[in-house]
Amino acid sequence: MTPNSSAARFNPKLTRRNLLRGSALGAGALALYSGEIERHWIDHRRITIQIAGLPTPMVGLRIAQVSDIHLESWTEPFFLREAVELVNRIHPDLVLLTGDFITAESHQSYFPAAAMKKCAEILADIQCTQRYGILGNHDATVDPDAVVTALHAQNIPILRNRSTAIERGGARLWLAGIDDMLDGNPDLDKAIPPQIRNIPDEPVIFMGHEPDPAIRILRHPAGASIRLMLSGHTHGGQVRLPLLGAIDLPPLGRRFVEGLYRLGSMQLYVNRGLGTVGVPFRFDCPPEITEITLSGADESDSVRR
Repeated sequence: MTPNSSAARFNPKLTRRNLLRGSALGAGALALYSGEIERHWIDHRRITIQIAGLPTPMVGLRIAQVSDIHLESWTEPFFLREAVELVNRIHPDLVLLTGDFITAESHQSYFPAAAMKKCAEILADIQCTQRYGILGNHDATVDPDAVVTALHAQNIPILRNRSTAIERGGARLWLAGIDDMLDGNPDLDKAIPPQIRNIPDEPVIFMGHEPDPAIRILRHPAGASIRLMLSGHTHGGQVRLPLLGAIDLPPLGRRFVEGLYRLGSMQLYVNRGLGTVGVPFRFDCPPEITEITLSGADESDSVRR
């Protein structure tokens, strides 16, 4: 091999050029994957949750939880329609929407109330007749009354510090929702008034957008009656890097990030949500619709787990 041919094979400029080109291609592929593929790849997650004191007619009741839609900040209407179609294929007994229907961000070039009207119109295609929601911090920041009005117009009640009875086969459980705990006016005493607390065989399912207050809620006099709390808010971290995990988590969403947690007599489920905030990317953290099937358990099992 001649010196000239050796130099041609090991050309530092060529090596750096190839490295930069490869890095650019890799970054482009990653952006394409996280922005177009994983961001639109809904994880239909099925779980069974044991509820202490669940009356027999409620055993097998199926709940579809949808959270953090963030319509039109990055979430496209077609994607929300796909999510609604998935919910309808589940055929749930109850659909629970745990907040952040729209996005409040300073860079927005549109009025979010218009996005809320469109969001509510798409959600109206959910075929389940029992569907309820709560507000998230973005909803509370933009215009909570406009969000509530838009959803009520489509027969989707929003539980702001109030509760309602869910009945089936002569049995009853209570569904309670609190106003947003970051930017709203939360009142747990109104959400779960004394008259519905700790009634035998009438457990409470509680919706609160942010998950981290679960410990504080459990210590409240109303907390002992809550068997399941459903939250969103965290997006599961949205972008999770190998070995590092989530690179950014919101206030009141840094302790309980995603999935099921057992906190004494109460269980907490944190949904990863549908939409994104800040950047239109998801990595190692696809959007989620959760199908929850309720199962019975006695008090000792619930506490022990």
